[in-house]
Amino acid sequence: MKQPAMPLVALTRAIAAGALSAREALDDCIARIADTDGRVNAFTGKSLARARDEAAAVDALRARGEVLPPLAGVPYAVKNLFDIEGEVTLAGSAVNRSHPPANADAVLVQRLKAAGAVLVGSLNMDEYAYGFTTENTHYGATHNPHDLSRISGGSSGGSGAAVAAQQVPLALGSDTNGSIRVPASLCGVWGLKPTFGRLSRRGSYPFVHSIDHLGPLADSVQGLALSYDAMQGPDPLDPGCHALRVQPVAGTLSRGTRGLRIGVLGGYFHDNATPSARAVAALAGKTLGATEEVSWPDPALGRAAAFVITAAEGGSLHLDDLRTRADDFEPLSVDRFIAGALQPADWYLRAQRYRRVYRDRVNALFAQWDVLIAPATPVSAPVIGADWLEVNGLRHPSRPAMGLLTQPISFAGCPVVAAPMWPDGTGGMPIGVQLIAAPWREDLALRAAHVLQQAGVAHLKPAGL
Repeated sequence: MKQPAMPLVALTRAIAAGALSAREALDDCIARIADTDGRVNAFTGKSLARARDEAAAVDALRARGEVLPPLAGVPYAVKNLFDIEGEVTLAGSAVNRSHPPANADAVLVQRLKAAGAVLVGSLNMDEYAYGFTTENTHYGATHNPHDLSRISGGSSGGSGAAVAAQQVPLALGSDTNGSIRVPASLCGVWGLKPTFGRLSRRGSYPFVHSIDHLGPLADSVQGLALSYDAMQGPDPLDPGCHALRVQPVAGTLSRGTRGLRIGVLGGYFHDNATPSARAVAALAGKTLGATEEVSWPDPALGRAAAFVITAAEGGSLHLDDLRTRADDFEPLSVDRFIAGALQPADWYLRAQRYRRVYRDRVNALFAQWDVLIAPATPVSAPVIGADWLEVNGLRHPSRPAMGLLTQPISFAGCPVVAAPMWPDGTGGMPIGVQLIAAPWREDLALRAAHVLQQAGVAHLKPAGL
């Protein structure tokens, strides 16, 4: 068995001190992937020649005595909806295999390269990001590293599994309705869904343009913060990127949560969570000094509207291929794409109008609160192939129900950190907790996450592969 990849923070320090070269770090990473991925199936492509060139460039910088960038030598991988120059952007599909290779890296890949990170490959996902399980018919299911019989979550399941398996300390994913937070929760890793519009999406394959977010999954809060800072910045060529300036967060983590108003979401978020999921929220609340229960405005309506918009935009995007190549689509999602394309326009317009009202009501909540806590998933990871799950006596279709607690949050565009926690009653499987802040206040969610990490209540565990 190969040794797990060195944690991100330790790796940056070792490379900066000259105790480890970027090439040595990369070789360790490649060996770990080779040793584990036959069981996990996180990777759909490897960019090893490029990775060696990028590692060599970092080592050359150090040999010249130059100051190293913040992620120098850190291996990472990306969900296969990010463009990688010279490679076909699959987006989890068979249809895209006939597309031409990308002529440039996605903007976030460019920014991580500038920060010294080393790209090792692309990661499995639900086809076109429409799913919460990464049971991909074309490329195989991604297995949860903590129990290979279980799902990794989705749609960024390869990203969550690669970090949990300690193949890489950092991965990029996307989150429309929960696709970073669900795999972070089920795989026991840290995830950050930034504010809607915070990070450029240029060079990524879309799912639902009006809700899509991009962000990192990592082995520590510091890893989230360092990568997030590296990816920040305006992008005038992406009209969906609304960030006007960089607001660094890595230096704010140690400020803690003193003076912050922190509450635990009740009602819907209590009723749609199992006892184990409630326990992680309660423990996070106790650790962060939260004493009050808070009501989120109309979460079930927000989730319903998110479903309508998701189906309509997803179906419209793929309408031509659905007409001519429906048999080439993922069997688990093709019917939903077709149904979305057939929805009345009035439904979509009503949902978008409601979204404006909904966001206003959610934003008003943050006049009283700085950070809100909720479970990230209602249960720990189900077994691969499960069609149903039970939550407090109610039977839910397993795949969409994994987003019960994430969809109402992302529909409002709020930034969220998913923190990995390990409750009793799950057979040793993780369930994450969401730390939710007002739009553009990623720093507050990350500060709360850092407190949980420092207290030892939220952390990674070795997967035992």
